[in-house]
Amino acid sequence: MRHLVPAELPLDTFAGQCWLGVAPFHMSAIHGRALPAFPGISAFPELNVRTYVTVGGKGGVYFFSLDAASRLAVWAAKKFFKLPYFYAGMQVQDNAGTIAYTCARKSGEASFEASYKPCAPIRYRGPGTLDHWISERYCLYTVHDRKVYRAEIHHPQWPLQDAQAEIGVNTVAAAAGVNLPETPPLLHFAKRLQVLIWPLRLVVAD
Repeated sequence: MRHLVPAELPLDTFAGQCWLGVAPFHMSAIHGRALPAFPGISAFPELNVRTYVTVGGKGGVYFFSLDAASRLAVWAAKKFFKLPYFYAGMQVQDNAGTIAYTCARKSGEASFEASYKPCAPIRYRGPGTLDHWISERYCLYTVHDRKVYRAEIHHPQWPLQDAQAEIGVNTVAAAAGVNLPETPPLLHFAKRLQVLIWPLRLVVAD
């Protein structure tokens, strides 16, 4: 993992291991402060591939890729957040509580196809657990011209449910250069979460 993440970002580990997250979801009601939601950029499917880093003692996420079904959202995220967004053909269907999700990146070989659903009640995970370490991250990091930038993120604690999934295709990790291990994935589901994000700020070393 070290050679895939910019050297300016120290890797974060749990029990001595790096973790990779593949997160399919659907964005909705996206808007700027005191602004209405705009068609074409306020609701769309998105899928991200991420790992975990820490800078100055503050843990956050680093994105290898973010696929979105909105060309306008891809353009805006690249321009204002310097993130590796890609335009993709995506579909999300809710079939009686089972989510059917497909993503095919328009450039390059990166696809994801799966069906998944929750299989347990909501259970809030406590500090010190792997589930909490993965989910309770309140900033993202990116590196541009060898400078580290941080965007603060605020949200309530994730209302996680254990999940089950049938994954037919998953090449989004390989497209980022990560070979997934032959072990069962850790699966979570969340029905809804409200998130606030602030603009990027340059991280100045202490």
